Amino acid sequence: MNVVIIGAGPAGLAAAEAALGRGADVTILEASDLPGGQYWRHLPPTRPSAAEPALHHHWTEFQRLRAATERADIVGSAQVWAVERDDHGLVLRVAVGAADAEGREQRALRPDALVLATGAHDRALPVPGWTLPGVYTAGAAQAMAKGERIALGSEVVVSGAGPFLFPVTRSLGQAGAHVLGVFEASGAKAMLRGWGARPWELLAAGGKLAEMAGYLGHHLRARVPYHLGSQVIAIHGTSKVEAVTVARLDADWHPLAGTERRIPCDTVCLGHGFVPRVELAVAAGCDLTPSRHIRVDPEQHTSATEVWAAGEITTLGGVDHALATGRIAGWCAAGGSAGDPEVAGAVRARNRFAAFADRIEAAHGIRPGWIDWLRPDTLVCRCEEVSYDRIRSMLDQSGTNGLRSAKLTTRAGLGLCQGRICGRTVETLLAAHSGVDQPADGALIDRRPIAAPIALSDLARSAESHVPAPVRTEPKGRS
Repeated sequence: MNVVIIGAGPAGLAAAEAALGRGADVTILEASDLPGGQYWRHLPPTRPSAAEPALHHHWTEFQRLRAATERADIVGSAQVWAVERDDHGLVLRVAVGAADAEGREQRALRPDALVLATGAHDRALPVPGWTLPGVYTAGAAQAMAKGERIALGSEVVVSGAGPFLFPVTRSLGQAGAHVLGVFEASGAKAMLRGWGARPWELLAAGGKLAEMAGYLGHHLRARVPYHLGSQVIAIHGTSKVEAVTVARLDADWHPLAGTERRIPCDTVCLGHGFVPRVELAVAAGCDLTPSRHIRVDPEQHTSATEVWAAGEITTLGGVDHALATGRIAGWCAAGGSAGDPEVAGAVRARNRFAAFADRIEAAHGIRPGWIDWLRPDTLVCRCEEVSYDRIRSMLDQSGTNGLRSAKLTTRAGLGLCQGRICGRTVETLLAAHSGVDQPADGALIDRRPIAAPIALSDLARSAESHVPAPVRTEPKGRS
């Protein structure tokens, strides 16, 4: 039995180990050139660092999983740019090679079972001035700090919402940056509502408490101020970042007049949560939940027959949840059951850590008042340089509440990133203007028939390739 896993982060590696344990043949497709995903971004073997254990949580678990998956075929620099379905099942279209290169090797895979472990990318709400050089998403800043040991600036302001701001701040400090302050949009009441409810559940996840204690210790040692209910509402500069304006927010994230203050800095890191990467799941026919995660059953099985899912695309529950769901998905995709004793511990861990997603939303979920800090000329879509005023004017003049018509009229979401940066923001602005929960045309920003950029010449060569019908086999050792 051939199990293909997309993503080599915690969930993907855990799925591979479990599927191998069931006797399956495993192929892992990873967009980066190294396994580890966004969580374990590390230096390459050619220039290793003795400090890796200090820079990564669960580093020994990564080393163990890496050794346990040596028998798998791990394909690096592999982008799955389309998922198709024919009379015989799923077909994965894969380009192998540098993402911006032409002439990449084209592969077509037909898995017996597919495990999606594509993770999530961080979200940054638009702010006046956020297109200036020196503004980064929090995830990009951490990736450079952990993966390259590069501090993207010397005087840094971190702004956004969510517990991810803590590891970002620590990574920046370890890379040599001076973090002037962390500005968390949620206030004390929201934090208490999310993290103070049912404290016994937190005690059951002692590792999370120890992890948080480590982050707080860094804040104290480095003397990094942490401001609740505050946010960067404007970024200033001519050719680069020179300063920010921060302001206090009310419970719905409306800026409070008279609380603004200016802080000189050279770098800003923005992070307002995460967006699950579900475009391949949508292409495969998987149902989504109202929160736009992949809907799964207790065996991590999706609504698509051949597809299982694990990690942040099912719920934003952190690395422990990703590891647990990965083990369950890989085991069940290879013919096992969630009731098997081999994954009993993973099932308990999944159930224990799934509640963290609800806590994060209650404490740090985006509130509607952020729209008030936009100015008419604030760019919403960076790729196509579409301003807030352009989107608002189009909505006023057309009366549309359809996402497709809004995109075609303004070109927001039609640039190179295909809406990954601005898509949820455009949907939010459409909903706020029209008073609808979802676009009237049923369109999704996550529906992308071509999920990754590909040269037309490569697309033509892929169309000419023949995909053989599958030869079904039972997993080795299946009873």
